[in-house]
Amino acid sequence: MFLRNSLIDGVDTQLQSLAGTEAAAPLLDFSSVNGHLVVTMKESPYSVDYFVAVYDPNQGDKMLALVGGRGGPTPVVPETLSLTEAQTQSGQIRELTSADGEATFRATVSVQQYEDGGLLYPQLVASPLAGVNRTIANYLGIYSILALVILIAGAFATRLLVTLTFRSLGQVEATADLIAAGDLTQRMTDIEPKTTEVGRLKTAINAMLDRVDGAISQRDATVRQMRRFIGDASHELRTPLVTVRGYAELYRMGAVRGDEQVAQSMDRIEKEAIRMGVLVEDLLALARLDERRDVVIVPVDLRPVARDAALDVRAAAPMRPVTVLDTTLFDPEPARASETMTAPESKRRGTPPSAISRAGATLSMLRRRPKPLPATQANGSAAELPPLVPEHEPAAPADAVVPVVLGDENRIRQVVTNLLGNARRYSAEDSPIDLRVGVDGTSRMGWIEVVDHGEGVPDQIKEKIFQRFWRADTSRTRETGGSGLGLSIVASIVEALHGTVEVTDTPGGGATFRVSFPLADAREAADHASIPTQPLQRLTDAPD
Repeated sequence: MFLRNSLIDGVDTQLQSLAGTEAAAPLLDFSSVNGHLVVTMKESPYSVDYFVAVYDPNQGDKMLALVGGRGGPTPVVPETLSLTEAQTQSGQIRELTSADGEATFRATVSVQQYEDGGLLYPQLVASPLAGVNRTIANYLGIYSILALVILIAGAFATRLLVTLTFRSLGQVEATADLIAAGDLTQRMTDIEPKTTEVGRLKTAINAMLDRVDGAISQRDATVRQMRRFIGDASHELRTPLVTVRGYAELYRMGAVRGDEQVAQSMDRIEKEAIRMGVLVEDLLALARLDERRDVVIVPVDLRPVARDAALDVRAAAPMRPVTVLDTTLFDPEPARASETMTAPESKRRGTPPSAISRAGATLSMLRRRPKPLPATQANGSAAELPPLVPEHEPAAPADAVVPVVLGDENRIRQVVTNLLGNARRYSAEDSPIDLRVGVDGTSRMGWIEVVDHGEGVPDQIKEKIFQRFWRADTSRTRETGGSGLGLSIVASIVEALHGTVEVTDTPGGGATFRVSFPLADAREAADHASIPTQPLQRLTDAPD
């Protein structure tokens, strides 16, 4: 519609311009006879697109001639046109039609003057709209074809785009079918950029599959470990039960005679019952640790823990040298037995203190003195043991970081006790054991080390010694004793307290176990206790 109006406006402008001239001059010859206008057709008229009608005002305003056009329909024009009407309607555009009504024309009237006699006459100029209609038809045809081509091209492009898009979704569907069939190794390939929906979908599915695969791997590892755990626990419990049952049957059959044999049998039954009770307690401890029960997070000073553990070892094995070293002091060297040292109780009474009295005195000093304690050494017999508290304690540096960590004091003591039991089990009776306490300022961790000089831990089994019921002695002959749960309890406690445990070689032979816990000033105890575990962390699983 806009194009048609624009073209018609162009025709009207051209028509008004043409009406202001003698439009009939290229077609007619004008003359005047007795005041009347006479027109005749030129012998060689010009070919024009418009039509022109000439009227004579002296002959009743009748039309003298209607000429022009290049064939085709002729407009129906008025038979009469007066000068007054021509002057009044001059410049106005009217619309005419052909006799059959199919063709339309734009027309206007004007008044012209014959030059020779000054005779005025009206003229009507009409321009056909066939060209406009033809242009509109061509436009509609061309643009209809163009629109159809664009529509078809858009349809093909849309189909191609949808096909490519759904091809990626088809890959997602195919991969999902394989995963549903049990193949969890499948992953989405040809990842699109994350700016697209399909790219984000594939990335999310791959992350989900990795997590599901990790969970299933952990489940499988847990099931295998649980089966091995149940088998080992059954074997460990069956061994003392078989011994107890055997002695009971011997007694029932009368094979045990005399007080000496009965006493020997009862002694063996008691020892096996004690061993079975220890095993059951260890199993219960592991179960509680797995459930994260009974763990109370409070600030714990590692120095009294190390000192008390040394006292326990000295009471159980008086001939074994035990050294406690606090590396947070200026002088990290352990005190020597030759140095002059006195215990508070012996200084007052003037008599050599026993091991128990020295332990009590030391504990009382630890309670009264929260400052860092120096390194000490305990060895020799009970009567010759040097006390653990020197007469004058070296002062700690002003900027020293004390090894006060976040943890459960009873659990940490159990960790140190188990590590010391392991060190005693795999070293000679007179082999020294060192306990070291310190702080790692970089990681903000307080640590305690148990250093022995025994057999050491080969590299190939360092990852296995923390597994439940695992022992280097696989023959179950009990040459070194133990049920294989001590170090697994250590690992479980350290994990529950969000610490770390590592084993390295001791220079000169032996093993060094270091357990580390976050310092008390690293975070609040409540925040530390609320740290979630990682349920999808893969378990270390030994091959069957």
